[in-house]
Amino acid sequence: MSEAKSMVGENELHAYVDGLLDEERRANIEAWLDLHPQDAKRVASWSMQNERIRDAFSTDFVSHGDDRRMLQPKRPAVLARLLRSTAAAAAALLIFAGGYQAGRLQIPDISTAPAPATAGFPSEARSAFLIYTSEVRHPVEVGADQQEHLAAWLGKRLDYRLRLPDLSTLGYSLVGGRLVPVGGKAGALLMYQNANGQRLTMMIGRNAENRETSFRLDAEGPVRTFYWIDGPVGYAVTGEISADALRAVADECYRQMEEA
Repeated sequence: MSEAKSMVGENELHAYVDGLLDEERRANIEAWLDLHPQDAKRVASWSMQNERIRDAFSTDFVSHGDDRRMLQPKRPAVLARLLRSTAAAAAALLIFAGGYQAGRLQIPDISTAPAPATAGFPSEARSAFLIYTSEVRHPVEVGADQQEHLAAWLGKRLDYRLRLPDLSTLGYSLVGGRLVPVGGKAGALLMYQNANGQRLTMMIGRNAENRETSFRLDAEGPVRTFYWIDGPVGYAVTGEISADALRAVADECYRQMEEA
């Protein structure tokens, strides 16, 4: 295998888990995983999460005209608890290791490509993150000292009872928020910051055409976005942090939104 073919990035690892690669590239990545146990563990963890997500939803897929498939939600409230199940993760890693060494690893085919109405959602979230987190004097329109007003104002514009997630257990405090366009409509952007000055954002957008719930990680360079759709409302958490750290933030946001 050439050096170029042997290089495997995070996006390709996700594509491998989702079963989106051709046979040649899958073979290259399997060879890479054989030589890189840390990446193999990450792939196993993602595969386990996909399995648990699939269990949390119905087993049926809805076929779209372009042959894309979306998971149809049955029990979204249990998803956050499933993603935090370390015991299940450990069991999945053992299963993955045994199946991989035996040469019979099967990755679930559960492609969760977003519907056309939300195709640009992670891109919008990334752009908003890059634009506003770099602002020093005016990163938000309404500061954290006016949380009640902020939630009421943005919630009214979205026609949605907005709850501002408390991320203090993860080391992040609310900076504030602002009104932003999402899909050509009014959306909300919340900004958080840790003690080191590192910022992340949560974007919330509403679209009556959105009826699916999916969970995906989108990465471009060091900036990652973890996004999901819950009925007509979409959520996207963006930051320049590791996938695991961002997943923990998204999981906490999801849990608190479910309790709202």
